[in-house]
Amino acid sequence: MLRRERIHISGIVQGVGFRPFVYRLAQQCGLAGFVRNNTEGVLIEVEGNAAGLQAFRHRLATEAPPRAHLVQLTLEEIPPAGESEFAIVASERDRPAQAFISPDLCLCADCRAELFDPANRRFHYPFINCTNCGPRYTIVRRIPYDRRNTSMSVFPLCAACAAEYHDPADRRFHAQPNACPVCGPRLWLCDRNGTQLAEAEAVEQAIAQLQQGAIVAVRGLGGFHLAVDARNQAAVRTLRQRKGRAEKPFAMMARNLAAIENFCHVSPAEQALLQQPARPIVLLPRRAPDQLAAAVAPNQKYFGFMLPYTPLHELLLQDHFDALVMTSGNFSEEPIAIGNQEALARLAALADFFLLHDREILQRCDDSIVRLAAGRPRLIRRSRGYVPEPVFIPRPTPRRVLACGGELKNTIALSRGNAVFLSQHIGDLDNPAAFSFFENSIAHLQDILEIVPELIAYDLHPEYLSTKWALQQEGLPRVGVQHHHAHLAAVMADNGVAEPTIGLILDGTGYGSDGTIWGGEVLLGTAASFERFAYLQPVAMPGGAAAIHQPWRMALSYLAATFGSNLGPLSLPFLQQLRSAAVEVVLQMIDKKINAPLTSSCGRLFDGVAALLGLHQEVSYEAQAAMALEMLADEAEPEFYPEAVRSAGAGAIPITPLIHAVVEDLQNGVAREKIAARFHHTLIEIFITAAGAARAATAINRVGLSGGVYQNAFFFHRMLERLQAEGFEVLTHQQVPTNDGGLALGQIVIAGAVAHQS
Repeated sequence: MLRRERIHISGIVQGVGFRPFVYRLAQQCGLAGFVRNNTEGVLIEVEGNAAGLQAFRHRLATEAPPRAHLVQLTLEEIPPAGESEFAIVASERDRPAQAFISPDLCLCADCRAELFDPANRRFHYPFINCTNCGPRYTIVRRIPYDRRNTSMSVFPLCAACAAEYHDPADRRFHAQPNACPVCGPRLWLCDRNGTQLAEAEAVEQAIAQLQQGAIVAVRGLGGFHLAVDARNQAAVRTLRQRKGRAEKPFAMMARNLAAIENFCHVSPAEQALLQQPARPIVLLPRRAPDQLAAAVAPNQKYFGFMLPYTPLHELLLQDHFDALVMTSGNFSEEPIAIGNQEALARLAALADFFLLHDREILQRCDDSIVRLAAGRPRLIRRSRGYVPEPVFIPRPTPRRVLACGGELKNTIALSRGNAVFLSQHIGDLDNPAAFSFFENSIAHLQDILEIVPELIAYDLHPEYLSTKWALQQEGLPRVGVQHHHAHLAAVMADNGVAEPTIGLILDGTGYGSDGTIWGGEVLLGTAASFERFAYLQPVAMPGGAAAIHQPWRMALSYLAATFGSNLGPLSLPFLQQLRSAAVEVVLQMIDKKINAPLTSSCGRLFDGVAALLGLHQEVSYEAQAAMALEMLADEAEPEFYPEAVRSAGAGAIPITPLIHAVVEDLQNGVAREKIAARFHHTLIEIFITAAGAARAATAINRVGLSGGVYQNAFFFHRMLERLQAEGFEVLTHQQVPTNDGGLALGQIVIAGAVAHQS
């Protein structure tokens, strides 16, 4: 007896070879019917006998393509239609979009084999792809994900490619970016004036220039990279000078895993991270000595490596370089360049040559960054390869929410039901180009997902550009969200938790409910509300934002809070290195409360101690001093400062005993490496004690860790171990970064809770 079933599937099922998979599966199960993309995902109707239908349903869930992600499957029985064949039919648009868009995918093994096969018609073609790999998010204008809705629409398929595209048995069946040298995008090399130098030999000439020490701007998947030979010290130094990036580590790309293992220790779990379809940059412990240019990552214990993820990368690296520096194509802190003319205008002072192509990038998307910490992958930057895959939250938002994120490491987010779509990494909003990218990202994400916001969530800091933008939007209700509450809500949502949680929220800057700068917080709460249970003793931040860039100011502030304004009796190299006039001015600012806002920031505490230990008096990038303190810490040192822990509990947690102990060790000639480790251990014990007090007061045994301080692997790993040893259930970030890149997720959840209450 014939039966017919209608199956609706939502999730990442467009652009990942799902319809061809369904077609082949229906054929194998002897079923008739059809499959089509629609605005919700995929619609399937299958008709046949009961055994065939049962086998189809089972295999649909268990054998889906590796890049597919099925979120919801609904099934209903409908009357048979008497069909005898199965077909892929045209996409339909019968309602507002609900479908998910696939992230960009790295080159698959099959396409890579064809790329290097001289007998293949796509031999050395830098845009080879199939249903299992290639660009997705960065080339799509709207859904459904069909060729006409991508930047490939301007490349009509040749007869050979069209035959593949329409052949259900072919790997390129309905592969929307499908192309070949006859009909697809082309590549060429030009100089910084835009004069074309080569086309057929573009890759070979680019390789030759890299080997001679040139800087080549390479147009990739989500934007431009600036590439140099990672072994060439002079070339790497030149790149630093031109890019305005004095010391911040550069990312590198190696031709294969074996090449990375020449420079880094790589565990099996880290191998898996490097090889996942997202192909992120992975932070890895460096081997010593290595043969890479010292200027690649000065004073760091880690290298950031990724594997090639496009055919062009494979062609550049294969048999030519062990590793290339592949850093974002921009001046420091600007958005990555994506267009040919844009790159020639913006990067002419940085690059000697440009490797260009004519497949338009519709959305800039930086490389993602991840590290293995405490046995699990931890995102530092969630961008290419992950976006726009949604994060699912425990409770759907009753209204569609736009979250504007923070000021640093900005991402924005949109909600639809229980799905939250975070944008790619936008960056720091303190320059016009970045703010323009912020506005463009909001418009683009709304357009491609067809989500019209009904509520806007924003950070409470009145000077954040994202906040000012939100407050200028008329006609929509707005919800202001306290920064650290958003961090707590984000780590709860990241773990699917809605129940009350203790939050140990540690970062550099966040506008507090009392108008001061927070950042060393023990919170109690849910998405709906929170209270501040404990916090680091506030100290002055002399010069305001200047203290972020000049950690010596924070060091003086902590010394003044501990020893008073007369620092003469202290015999510290740190003080001897400072100009006495500068010291006097800062101490007066603190004493007279002139441009010296109070802060409980844990990040500023790290900065201050780093300066006291003589690591950095000024920094050229965010968290540089704190990172140096982490790099300095002696892994084998177990001790902490007990006196500094005894007063930890509810309310203000005194910091002066910790500073006193650090200074005493310095004066007694204790090795800086030991002091750095003791500082880390003591801070951990302080917050363990405060969390214990919060548990005793509330009977809450769940602790969430969020904030940029947890990017410190030394600190994070030991904090997690100690909390677990004390019997706490610990929530940590896995789907979004612990830094402000995950802030928008928390803002969404809190705004949703407010909407539920109203």
